[in-house]
Amino acid sequence: MYGVFIGCANVDVGSISRIAQQTFQAARPLSDEEEYYIGRAVGARLLSTYPLLENDNLTAYVNLVGQTIAIHSDDPITYGGYHFAVLDTEEINAFACPGGMILITKGMIDESQNEDELAAVLAHEVAHINHRDGVAAIQKARLTGVATLIATEAAQSYSPAEISQLVSLFEGSVDDVFKTLVVNGYGKSQEYSADESALIYLSRAGYDPQALEIFLERLMKQGQASGGGIMKTHPATGDRLERVKNEMTPGKVDEALVELRMERFESAVR
Repeated sequence: MYGVFIGCANVDVGSISRIAQQTFQAARPLSDEEEYYIGRAVGARLLSTYPLLENDNLTAYVNLVGQTIAIHSDDPITYGGYHFAVLDTEEINAFACPGGMILITKGMIDESQNEDELAAVLAHEVAHINHRDGVAAIQKARLTGVATLIATEAAQSYSPAEISQLVSLFEGSVDDVFKTLVVNGYGKSQEYSADESALIYLSRAGYDPQALEIFLERLMKQGQASGGGIMKTHPATGDRLERVKNEMTPGKVDEALVELRMERFESAVR
């Protein structure tokens, strides 16, 4: 299966303590390695909410398209690499876990009409990872709390109360990211910035940047703009569409590849 999702439910206290130490060494921007630990836990939390689709062919295809976008992004290499998986739900949504894990729903894939539109959705999520929007949701107080606790112990031995505090702070950080992805959504500026970067990534990878505009416009016309899923946690579709149009620059699309991509899309998705 593509993507690795490991939660904390069966990890012993010693392992949790080590993860917490690696994740929160100081109240500073997290490193790629630290994002990886957070991202795995967030991915596990998402998979406890949405089941993973057991379709190797579709999962492989989504990884092919996603990896193509990731390679042409501003941050093509992450500590744990990029991993893409499909969630078995008709909800129209996609989630970018810190560090490189991207989960897209079957409903979102079905809403896409061709590979370029699917690539547009994945490019938006890759942009969130490039911009480190996920870890930005972690409350600074949590980072400061762990850094302070670790600094008080020269030796790597903690009392049960201190271990409990480390675990609580780590899990709280995961909660912060999860709530942002599923409940609250990112800020408007983060979403607009992700759209802008997505247009650049699409152009670099040889996809049609206009696919993002077409996809958003269709969602709006179909009334999805006021529905749940991605529309619950993203700015109004009309606002995003207008900004995408303003940022759009002509892209060079190899017409010889259009038919190939359509056949590939139909084979994997339909």
